[in-house]
Amino acid sequence: MSQNIITLADLIENVKLGGGSVITSVTELEPAAGPHASVAPAKYVEGKGQSAKSVFVYETRYIAGKPENQDDPKKEETKTAEKAVKGKPQTVVLIDSKQSELNRAEAAIEQGRQYGDEAVVKIPRAVVTYQTENGPVEYTDMELSHRIFDGHFRAGTIDGKLITENDDYRALRNCTPADMSALLNTAPAALLFGAWDSTRKSNQVRLRSALVGEIIGVLADQERSGEEQQARRSGARVDAVAASVQLTPKDMESLVNDQEAELSDKNISEQRKKIKDAKSGDRISGSALGLGSIPPSVEEIGGVSCRRITRSWVLSLATLRQLRFGTDETKNVAARALLAALGLNAIARAERELYIRANCDLIESAAPVVTLDQRFGEKKPFAPLTVEHTDQLLLEAIENAKKAGVAEWNGQTFKVEGNPTIIKNAAAEDAE
Repeated sequence: MSQNIITLADLIENVKLGGGSVITSVTELEPAAGPHASVAPAKYVEGKGQSAKSVFVYETRYIAGKPENQDDPKKEETKTAEKAVKGKPQTVVLIDSKQSELNRAEAAIEQGRQYGDEAVVKIPRAVVTYQTENGPVEYTDMELSHRIFDGHFRAGTIDGKLITENDDYRALRNCTPADMSALLNTAPAALLFGAWDSTRKSNQVRLRSALVGEIIGVLADQERSGEEQQARRSGARVDAVAASVQLTPKDMESLVNDQEAELSDKNISEQRKKIKDAKSGDRISGSALGLGSIPPSVEEIGGVSCRRITRSWVLSLATLRQLRFGTDETKNVAARALLAALGLNAIARAERELYIRANCDLIESAAPVVTLDQRFGEKKPFAPLTVEHTDQLLLEAIENAKKAGVAEWNGQTFKVEGNPTIIKNAAAEDAE
């Protein structure tokens, strides 16, 4: 069985103009409890206001047969990237979206940083710090939606002055397709995961993600619609003290006042309205304060049964080749190879922990199939990505970029002080 691992030479060769288009990692998954178990896909909100409801997303996809070596591990691994049984259009459910998978990859890198992993601690990052009653709280450009151009950064300050007046930040916002060097050495997450300086009047930096991933499930019953196959979750709450707690308005007010510092503004407002509107002899349920039982009931959508589940990652080398870091092509290649190595590390770290959400516990049915496009229909298979290997690959790419004079990754942090007005008015729950 071929167990070639991706090397820095492979990356350098394929981030040059005319190189391969993509590197992919595709894994067959299955419910941890077995094929009889349903899985909980991602939920999305359809509609607005009173008509809003939670839904799953269904699509029609062309699904080929399982790779030939999945049922017979003795067959050559190269065939998994080249041959597949004929397939047909089938209805699938989106178990984890592209945005969610990227968030998991970024979170995995941040976790590695917290553990002090040698390679990822070298990645430059930007951090906005909010001062709270419980001490400072940090958010990095790998956690915020628009990376370094996120509203939390743009509203912040550096050395007491607005960040938008800072020359270093101006350099980041003024990056052009001809030279992304400032971002590469300050907040490279934007170059790999995508970013958009969306509120700027003009000359907005807009970068598509070079890395995408998703998990889809082929519905078990192709004769019925997805909505017809949705399971429903039942829910209940048991209070060991009392099945029901009905309070006088005065007692309810006393409890709300005692817990005011711990309750959300929305909850406090709702309970005080109930207290104000209560008539003589009325009682108010303590359920909003977590008191009393809730009878078993059928709640919102819960899960679906899938005959096949597939996770896929695509690292677009073609996208990385659109990035330049000046006119020196040697520097351009070294910088792109560095970002490619970071992308492979992100995949390996995200794949290491198959944690999706409650009621969506999955396991790998087979090893990930990693493939490099070599153009003209030719593909080259590689061994599954591991954190240990891609850490070493990233370290080599960092050193190579340093020698080329295009990047200095030493774990430098671009520090921003968060605007106190934002954190003061932040709420844990949606106002809607």
